[in-house]
Amino acid sequence: MSNEVPVIGVLALQGDVREHLVALAAADAVARPVRRPEELAEVDGLVIPGGESTTISKLAVLFGLMEPLRARVREGLPVYGTCAGLIMLADKILDPRSGQETIGGIDMIVRRNAFGRQNESFEAAVDVRGIAGDAVEGVFIRAPWVESVGAETEVLAEHDGHIVAVRQGNALATSFHPELTGDHRVHSLFVDMVRANRTPE
Repeated sequence: MSNEVPVIGVLALQGDVREHLVALAAADAVARPVRRPEELAEVDGLVIPGGESTTISKLAVLFGLMEPLRARVREGLPVYGTCAGLIMLADKILDPRSGQETIGGIDMIVRRNAFGRQNESFEAAVDVRGIAGDAVEGVFIRAPWVESVGAETEVLAEHDGHIVAVRQGNALATSFHPELTGDHRVHSLFVDMVRANRTPE
């Protein structure tokens, strides 16, 4: 397997892009923003950040990125979605806004804003399968939760009886925002997924 540092993009259409770029760099990846299909073609993995899932969806279509995103995820590109990014990776949304599309890739049904509005945002310790040490501090901001998953989707974490982290193959998703805490273990897990996916030279 290649020893080169993996290049991981952050979908930079809307949302907390900068924080993910910092977290990925701290997790020993080369991090760069992705706004165009040609930039998407150059990365070994991709993070879809939190923000407004409806806005991200519409901008992805406008920028000609939606179909290339779907194609690369289908082909096995490692991808990690946080909050709105989790919604974007869902095969089905329970309560989509008009015209809202998803990239798909994880066999799950998601409920938007399930934990409440902006003023009901909170932090909680979350035990995430595959993350060693103490619980991860989860920052939940207008966060979705996962209503149900398919047989191929692994549940990595729950909070208050609701699924908040999942993985299916090369796709990882969390309801919460680890990029806001200074704890880079979830990003390190994703970087490891990207490294494992790289083809031998």
